Amino acid sequence: MKRRVLVKRTALVLITVFFLQPVSYTQEQQQPQRVSSDIYAKILKEETDNSQIMRTLHFFSDVYGPRLTGSPNLKAAGEWAVKQMQQWGMENARLEPWNFGHPGWLNERASGFIVSPVKDTLVFEVLAWTPGTNGTVVSEAYQMVLPERPTQAELTAYFDSIKDKVAGKIVLVGKHTPVPVNFTPTPKRLNDDDLRTRFDPNVKPSPTPTPTPTPTPSDRLTGGQVSEQLDKFLLDNQVRVRVNDAGREGGQIRAFNNRTFDVTRVVPTVILRNEDYGRISRLLADGQAVTLEFNIQNRSYPEGATSYNVIAEIPGTDKRDEVIMLGGHLDSWHAATGATDNAIGCAVMMEAARILKAIGVRPRRTIRVALWSGEEQGLLGSQAYVKEHFGSFENPKPDYFKFGGYFNIDSGTGRARGMSVFGPPDAATPLREAVGPFAYLGIVGVTNTRSRGLGGSDHTSFNQAGLPGIGVLQDPIEYFTTTWHTNLDTYERVIEDDVKRSAIVIAAALYQLAMRDELLPRFERAEMPALPPPQPSPTPAPSPSATPPRQP
Repeated sequence: MKRRVLVKRTALVLITVFFLQPVSYTQEQQQPQRVSSDIYAKILKEETDNSQIMRTLHFFSDVYGPRLTGSPNLKAAGEWAVKQMQQWGMENARLEPWNFGHPGWLNERASGFIVSPVKDTLVFEVLAWTPGTNGTVVSEAYQMVLPERPTQAELTAYFDSIKDKVAGKIVLVGKHTPVPVNFTPTPKRLNDDDLRTRFDPNVKPSPTPTPTPTPTPSDRLTGGQVSEQLDKFLLDNQVRVRVNDAGREGGQIRAFNNRTFDVTRVVPTVILRNEDYGRISRLLADGQAVTLEFNIQNRSYPEGATSYNVIAEIPGTDKRDEVIMLGGHLDSWHAATGATDNAIGCAVMMEAARILKAIGVRPRRTIRVALWSGEEQGLLGSQAYVKEHFGSFENPKPDYFKFGGYFNIDSGTGRARGMSVFGPPDAATPLREAVGPFAYLGIVGVTNTRSRGLGGSDHTSFNQAGLPGIGVLQDPIEYFTTTWHTNLDTYERVIEDDVKRSAIVIAAALYQLAMRDELLPRFERAEMPALPPPQPSPTPAPSPSATPPRQP
């Protein structure tokens, strides 16, 4: 029904601009309002009639997913994207290498079963950068529960008390996590009135609260110290397989990575769905012997130490040395095909650039598409790119002063509802004017941010450098609740009408930044926000993206 409404509204707009002629940037300077209206109508028509988004998503997710950083799948997806954008007429398409520093990894096959006292198939995902089982292993299960916040003496005593019980076994690590029924599910759409308040340029934003760290007594081990010793203990006692509780409802599983990226420092590890983990835990609590069987086949790829960002361009005309960028991260976690995180973001951004190329826009500035890798391991690909090409406010390179903005999408299938740009308040004005005509598609407004904090998604790599990163706020749909980093992140979870709306909005904003006389306003030197103090990496967190931080 929503798609029909979009098509009807599109048709009404197109009636008024039928038989439009190609437009050059000189005409844009002479008649900006009329030309923008004409271009917007063409954008709508191109996306309505010739959209390539779902085809692009299909290749990224069904053909090349999952796309773990360093894996051959990710490189193959990047190579396909290069060829596709070349076919669309974009130039300078290439894979640009950067140093990941770790081998690539793939799980090729895995199976698991309860053998006794009942028989059933287990549902699980393998933890990335862990070894395989070297064939089928069958063993009794043992469940260990670590002491909370132990001292070194307490942890050592606990390990000594159970080492004979875990030796050669399949070990469940931790208590079963009770997951209560959720009677107040998160809304799938953002409230329009709340958004209007949030994006009202006359409303002062609430100050960001400073988190207060929880002090750890000096004699207590940190989570990272406990995890490191646990890994060694399991390895020293020849544990066959480590089993962790997914701890999520409805069979959802999030499987991240061995934090060392070294398969020799851990035992084979799986994340078992909460329902299976609970069943085994209760059987063991009854005093019954439980026998499990696993066969896990993983492979490492040394060549994955070099990873790649995907780059392609629509060259500019009179301002070709200045660049407007857009993109998302192409890498994904491995539990599913990475459709909402973030194949669809990449497909939307490729589509926005394709639309402008297809309708014959000759941008004044160069438009550059970038699909990043290493985002899930800490925004590594985009950080490497910004450092290499632009430098930072404190140490700029020549192209730093020719950069006009980077649009980023990375919050799933939801339609674009707003944008946040790093810069002074007037940096939001051109973007607000660009997306204003598309309010009926759900876009509410644009605001600015002063934060140079790194985290959330790749636009903050630009923000940290003092450059205008533009994060796109989206309707959550099922993202943070269901698909984000889980085994349910597949093609089926993408809403076609929503992502088409996003592509239209992005294409319009992209067009305006590529055509206007001046670059977006930036902070004056004396007004540039200071870099936040370095934050210690959370341990044993598998990734800086371990909590949902991505809405700008």
